[in-house]
Amino acid sequence: MGHWFDQNIVEPGKLPLLLALAAFVLTFAVTRVITRMIRAGKGPFRNITPGGVHVHHVVPGVVLTVVGGFGAVAGGRQGVSAGVCAVIFGMGAGLVLDEFALILHLHDVYWTEEGRQSVEVVVLTAALVLLVLAGFSPLGVNELSSDQQQGRLGVILTLVVNFCFVLIALFKGKARLAVVGTLVPFVALIAAIRLARPTSMWAKRFYRNRHRARARAVLRAYHHDVRWAGPRRRFQDLIGGAPDRVPAPVRKP
Repeated sequence: MGHWFDQNIVEPGKLPLLLALAAFVLTFAVTRVITRMIRAGKGPFRNITPGGVHVHHVVPGVVLTVVGGFGAVAGGRQGVSAGVCAVIFGMGAGLVLDEFALILHLHDVYWTEEGRQSVEVVVLTAALVLLVLAGFSPLGVNELSSDQQQGRLGVILTLVVNFCFVLIALFKGKARLAVVGTLVPFVALIAAIRLARPTSMWAKRFYRNRHRARARAVLRAYHHDVRWAGPRRRFQDLIGGAPDRVPAPVRKP
């Protein structure tokens, strides 16, 4: 195990990335536990409100991210300083992305349906970093032989083709697959050739007069959402906590 760790993590210089990922996941998990305790009114933790202003944890997260990022750039990839900066950066990124929905909406939506976007971004980020640690690199360049790596034309062509697949996936409304496809080209290809989401820009542009294609897209999206919406919501609730339930409006007689 020690030999594998040295060969696959330490020697390629991936130890700072591993430390950053561990700090990122641990910080997110601890933050969610604390916020759920504050929400339930349990434990010694309370919101920080100096002068009546609620200081969200995205604020110290930004500070830690800036300090860790600049420290990593200045200190290089080796040595103790690289590991320390990686941990600081991971902690900051965990705090920032835990409130990604707040940054996106410029409103405190932490315990609302929109707040689920923070959990999605954190899970997606952790998955992408794991792919990089596992040996994947953008566009599949890591799979090229030594002779192929010397051919810059082939590398550039691979970049351009995969970038086109990623763009098509985005236009088809498949953002998650597009992001993963930047690291795993096969995923971007699958997303590019399948039917677009009915509300995507691709569907509005190319399915406008293709009634059969539009109907198939709507039907496929419906079956996909029915199949995965429930498990995805339960998974998000397990990680980040269930959002507040909005009471149904009372109808006046």
